[in-house]
Amino acid sequence: MNAFALLLAATLNSGTVLAFAALGLLINERAGIVNLGAEGMMLVAAIAGYATAVHTGSDWIAFAAGAAAGALLAAAFGVLVIWLNTNQVATGLALSLFGAGFSAFAGIHYTQQKLSERPSFRIPYLADIPFVGPAFFRQHPMVYIAIALTVAIAWFLYRSRAGLVLRAIGESPESAHALGYPVRRIRLVAVMVGGALCGVSGAYISVVYTPLWVEGMVAGKGWIALALTTFATWRPARVLLGAYLFGGVTMLQFYLQGEGVQVPSQFLTMMPYVATIVVLVLISRNATFIRVNMPASIGKPFFPGG
Repeated sequence: MNAFALLLAATLNSGTVLAFAALGLLINERAGIVNLGAEGMMLVAAIAGYATAVHTGSDWIAFAAGAAAGALLAAAFGVLVIWLNTNQVATGLALSLFGAGFSAFAGIHYTQQKLSERPSFRIPYLADIPFVGPAFFRQHPMVYIAIALTVAIAWFLYRSRAGLVLRAIGESPESAHALGYPVRRIRLVAVMVGGALCGVSGAYISVVYTPLWVEGMVAGKGWIALALTTFATWRPARVLLGAYLFGGVTMLQFYLQGEGVQVPSQFLTMMPYVATIVVLVLISRNATFIRVNMPASIGKPFFPGG
């Protein structure tokens, strides 16, 4: 039971990485923008957050640095695809490649650096409850912030006027423009907010989840987060559920190894990515379901004067 409680705790920790990134990408796509540069943004944010944590000793300043790095890269991406109308797929891939190379260069001097001793977190009284306490109430505060953020984004999208405008732009930017809404500026803000959340995710990896800096340490989590938005049919609550599902699959490999299951480690390492492919294949079998839930203008350029 103790081992299973630790597995649940690790699942929440791992799922938080995917939740922040996927929620950011969901906001992008709700505005009609596809950003394939999540992996690159997360890598740059990871080194920005780690370097900040090394020099300041503060996790929260590190998260802010990661968010700023992600938002800055997203802003550059947004200007290219929203104002210059470059291809969203190609620009996103270029951003991902740039982030991988830049983070490797910037992180050369931090591979041997170590963070100060990591603080432990626990919710008083609740953390002492057998099984439940170790599983759910000894997490970093960012785990609970991810859950609260999911609720906030769901409320924003479906209950606020600004959220309805954002969704309308994702469905028909031409109609929103005709009603007087600044479509391009709203899309840029959405892209930057999404980039900031991807940045928080990257910083969380290097400061809390690992914590250390290694080149390429995001290891495909940005691509999994991108797949999660489709898996969740662009709904925040399903994004969180999917993040924990994939986080659990990721942690299951270590649990099985700890239990002495005689399976080659390479096969266990493949599990999260195989699960991603399987889920996408199953969802893709129902094209009508995806079309009904997918923002109609996703990935399409918008020309105000057209």
